[in-house]
Amino acid sequence: MAIPNSCFLPLVALPLLYWGFNLLKRQPKETKLVFYVHDYLSGHDTSAITVAGKDWPQASVLHFGTMVAVDDPVTESPDPKSKEIGRAQGMYINSQLDGKGLHLMFSVIFTHGEFKGSTLEIQGADLFAMKEREFSIVSGTGFFRFVKGYGIMTTHFIDIPNLKAILKLHVTVKHY
Repeated sequence: MAIPNSCFLPLVALPLLYWGFNLLKRQPKETKLVFYVHDYLSGHDTSAITVAGKDWPQASVLHFGTMVAVDDPVTESPDPKSKEIGRAQGMYINSQLDGKGLHLMFSVIFTHGEFKGSTLEIQGADLFAMKEREFSIVSGTGFFRFVKGYGIMTTHFIDIPNLKAILKLHVTVKHY
């Protein structure tokens, strides 16, 4: 004897309703982080390199159109010898005609500590003449799966002649 199709509706609908209701009840967690990115375009500890620009290979990151690839150390404190908790890998391009603004696109890859194996994807403008710059956290993996958030970047240290900077990032993210 065949089971009528109307019997299958509750068998499918009830689990879907239960799952949907419980998903809506879940509240995202908020995580706040502070870390430092050491961006060095010169010296024995170079972590960034110009890969394109108007006057390449002598292009300066301070000139419009210059693109830089980075693999910067991420540490717990501004001291370059402090514990490294990850790497900031990606690129930035000087995207402002007067040379005073960058567009950032990089991953913070956590290699040590509580978030080891997780990443945060950062994207946004860096008008580096400003004291504080806000950027977007657009994605993440591991602990930060389904993340959304923002960060505030400040320049902790800058040495323009030698193209070295230490950036402090305050990050606030929501995730499940």
